[in-house]
Amino acid sequence: MAQFSASVPGGAASSPHPQPADFNALFQSLSIKLDPEKIAALQSDYIQQFTKLWQDMMASRQPFLNDRRLSAPAWSASPLSAFQAAAYQLNAAFLEATADAVEAPEKIRQRIRFSVRQLIDAMSPANFLATNPEAQQKIIETHGQSLTQGLAQMVADLEKGHISLTDETAFEVGKDVAATPGAVVFENALCQLIQYAPLTEKVFEKPLLIVPPCINKFYILDLQPQNSLVRYALEQGHQVFLISWRNADVAVQNATWDDYAQDAVIGALHAVQDIAGQPQINALGFCVGGTLLSCALAVLYARGEKPLASLTLLTSFLDFSDTGAIEVYIDEMQVAMREGAIGGGGLMAGRDFAAAFSSLRPNDLMWNYVESNYLKGVAPPALDLLYWNADSTNLPGPMFCYYLRHMYLENALKDPGRLQIGGTPVDLRRIDAPAFIFASREDHIVPWATAYASTRLLNQNKPAANQFVLGASGHIAGVINSPVKNRRSYWTNTARNVDADEWLQGAAEHPGSWWPAWTNFLGNHAGRLAAPPRQPGAQAYPPIEAAPGRYVMVKAG
Repeated sequence: MAQFSASVPGGAASSPHPQPADFNALFQSLSIKLDPEKIAALQSDYIQQFTKLWQDMMASRQPFLNDRRLSAPAWSASPLSAFQAAAYQLNAAFLEATADAVEAPEKIRQRIRFSVRQLIDAMSPANFLATNPEAQQKIIETHGQSLTQGLAQMVADLEKGHISLTDETAFEVGKDVAATPGAVVFENALCQLIQYAPLTEKVFEKPLLIVPPCINKFYILDLQPQNSLVRYALEQGHQVFLISWRNADVAVQNATWDDYAQDAVIGALHAVQDIAGQPQINALGFCVGGTLLSCALAVLYARGEKPLASLTLLTSFLDFSDTGAIEVYIDEMQVAMREGAIGGGGLMAGRDFAAAFSSLRPNDLMWNYVESNYLKGVAPPALDLLYWNADSTNLPGPMFCYYLRHMYLENALKDPGRLQIGGTPVDLRRIDAPAFIFASREDHIVPWATAYASTRLLNQNKPAANQFVLGASGHIAGVINSPVKNRRSYWTNTARNVDADEWLQGAAEHPGSWWPAWTNFLGNHAGRLAAPPRQPGAQAYPPIEAAPGRYVMVKAG
C-alpha cells in the first residue's frame, strides 16, 4: 500500500512496473497510442505536486482531502495518515489523467478508464487495516472487539461467497418481503404467474400484468408493504398479476429468448386474459422484462392479436445505442467467449451478474462494505432492497447469449423485422397501445436518454399516445419510490418529437413519487369498476399454491 501511495509513477529506474515501451506491440495491435510529450508533462506535473506534498507534510501543513472515504477527522489527525491519503489522491489523479491521454478508439479508451478506476478504488488506503486510521482507532476504543467482529464477519462472508451488504437474517421471502397475499394460478418450466388478492371493494375490470426482470427476483416490486409497487397498485383498485421467473438450473439450461417470449410472457398474458375474461389488459415491463414484453407484444400484434389497453415500460431498453456503464463488458470477443462457453447450453451464473454490476460501482457496492464490515467490525444494517440485491438468479446460457448479441452488441431490436420470434418478424411499430415510459435520471444501467428513445419506436403515427416521465435517482431507487415516504421528485413534459435534452429543458419538476402519475395513467385505460373476483384463477387455471410460490424461493447455486 505504501508503494502505491508514495511512489512516483514511472520515475524510478528500479521500478518493477513495465515501461510504456514494453507494450508497443500490444498498443499497436489495439490502435492505442501514447503521446510521449503528454506523458512527460504529466510526470513532470506529478513530481512537482508530490514534492510540494512532501514539503507540506514536513512543515505540518494539512493537505486538502476531497475523497469522501478519506474525509473523517482521523485521516487528518496524523501527519502520516494525511500524507498517505493525499498521496493516494495524487496517484489516482495521475492514473486517470494518463488514461485520458491515451489515443485510441473510444470503446478501448472507455475500457482503459474503467480498468484504471477499478485499480484506483481497490488501492484506496481506506481498504487496508495498516493504512486506515479510523479502523485502527476503533480497535483501540473497543479494546479489540471491532477487529474480532470484523474477522468473524469476513469468515462468514467467505463461506457465503459474497460480501454481505445487509443483515441477510433479517428478512424471509414470503414473510417480510414478497408477502402480498395471492396465489399462483399458472406455471410452466420457466415461470409462475401470481394473481394477487384484491385490496379494494371495487376493482378495475382490465387487469395489470407485470413482467419483472429475469436477472433478479421479482420481489423488488413487492418489498415491504410501505415500498411495494404491487401493493400500491392493488390499493388503487387494480387487479394485479405478476410473473415470477424460475431461477434457472440444468433442467432449463437450453432455454432460448424465443422460449422466454413465447412460453413465459405470451403464455402468462393469455392466462391473464382468460382468467379476467378480458380481451385487452394493461401490461408493465421492468428493465429486461420490458424488453422481453415488447418482443412478445410485437409478435402478438403481428399475428393479428390486439391484447393491450396500455403498456408501461420502467427503465427498459428498446434502443440499445447507449448501454451505459455495462458497455465495458460488451464486445465481439467477450460475447463470442460467452457463446462458446454457454451459448449451446449451460447457465449464466447469478454470482457473475452480481460481480459485474458491483464492479460498475465498486466503492458503493463493495469497498465501503469491506471497510465497514471487516476493518471496523460493524454489522451491516437490515435493508430490504440490499437483501434483494444479494438474492441472485441464474439464466439459461442460450437465452442470455442471444440477449447479449442481438440486443447489446448488434442493437437489432429497433430495426423492424431484423429479429424473429417463433418465425414471426419483430416490429415494435406494430404495438398499438398508449405507452407510459419511465426512466431514472441517474441510471447507470439504462441511461435515461436511451430509455427516452423508446418514444420514437412506439406509436410512431400517434406520438401523443406516449407519456414519458423522468424520475430522480438510479436504476432501482428511482423506480422504488413510494408515495409513503414522499421523497425525491420527477419531471414531465407534454412536448412530443423532441430530443432528450430539449425534453428535459422544457420539463416541469414535481416533488415526491411518480407512482400516482402512473396509476392515474393506468386508471384511464383500465375500464370500469366492478366487484372483485371471489377467488383466484378460473376453471382452467385452478390455484396451484399460495404466493409467492416455489420459484422465488430457489437460491442461485
